[in-house]
Amino acid sequence: MFFALAAMSVHVLADDAMTKQKDGTYVVNSTTLCQARGYKAETPVEVYIKSGKVVKVVPLSNKETPRFFKRVTDVLLGKYEGLKVTNAIGLAEDANVDGCTGATLSAKALQQHIREALLYYKKKK
Repeated sequence: MFFALAAMSVHVLADDAMTKQKDGTYVVNSTTLCQARGYKAETPVEVYIKSGKVVKVVPLSNKETPRFFKRVTDVLLGKYEGLKVTNAIGLAEDANVDGCTGATLSAKALQQHIREALLYYKKKK
């Protein structure tokens, strides 16, 4: 019985991963969708999507070293803005994207979180 309840709770959490704002913007939170870890822990994000394009990617609370994580977010997150969802997925899957020297694990984890959020949007939209 416990395992059935646990499985149901995970499903409920995954359904809460995406919300729609009044202006038509979808916000996908990767916290329950991806467990990719940076140097210290997971690096969840919120991906904002409107009219099939990424508006912005916002990093959520994490345990990465702030100085290094800021370098990653400054370099990487802006690359997604304005991209169609399909193109953004391609960027997130590109292993050659220069995230940030010295913070490779954080950059790769961020890309995985972004990818999972975008795939979730595409599947549920």
